[in-house]
Amino acid sequence: MPAPRTVLLTGAAGGLGTLMRGLLPGYGYELRLFDLLPVEGEPDAVVADLADRDAVREAVRGVDAIVHLAGISLEASFDKILKANIEGTYNLYEAAREEGVRRIVFASSNHAVGYTPRPQGDDPLIPVDTPRRPDTFYGLSKCFGEDLAQLYWDKHGVETVSVRIGSCFPEPTSVRMLSVWMSPADGARLFHAALTAEGVGHTVVHGSSANTRLWWDLGSARALGYEPRDDSEPYAEKLIAEQGELDPANPAHARLGGHFVTDPPIWPH
Repeated sequence: MPAPRTVLLTGAAGGLGTLMRGLLPGYGYELRLFDLLPVEGEPDAVVADLADRDAVREAVRGVDAIVHLAGISLEASFDKILKANIEGTYNLYEAAREEGVRRIVFASSNHAVGYTPRPQGDDPLIPVDTPRRPDTFYGLSKCFGEDLAQLYWDKHGVETVSVRIGSCFPEPTSVRMLSVWMSPADGARLFHAALTAEGVGHTVVHGSSANTRLWWDLGSARALGYEPRDDSEPYAEKLIAEQGELDPANPAHARLGGHFVTDPPIWPH
């Protein structure tokens, strides 16, 4: 499809949102920014809660597509996850349906399949249709988001690419991250492909760079036109020297979700 002109970026003040609001305009997008918190240096950003349906609908009105990054990105109580990630995502999809927005890129997560054993030795890469095995209420909310996206495609014709993001940081910070890291530049490439590919319906893709130590299959992402250019391997020697190799006997090392399986970080707000 033609590149959307105006894209609503939710979660624009967050870590990933901050990276993408710096990179996506390079692909020709005009971003409308949305966050619960003020966006530094962006006085025109929409500051509102996803629970505010009127504010969400007003933010959606007139955009060509949505990149949905907003919500709680760590573990929290079910009540908090329910409000921010489940009801909030529903409110956004309803607003998109009402306003005729036909393409959403949804930030899903590796934690939707976090209990999946990581490949070892000659094991095949994890396929994108692997059964969902959430490792937290956070991961569970991403399973809901993927199912919501499927429903809105089947019932209302709203297309979504659900990107199961590994870890998108300027550089990997752990040995595990060497396998699931997505460079910010590759993140922007993947979101651009997800916004412009033809006929996606509801497509689930794995979101990472082309890492030497890759754990999951990038086939469905490449089918959108995604061409990752980065690899975590230049960081491997230093991280392994500092942290040691992964231990298959350690559940936090043996599962895709890492320490979310054993001791998930808690949302501080």
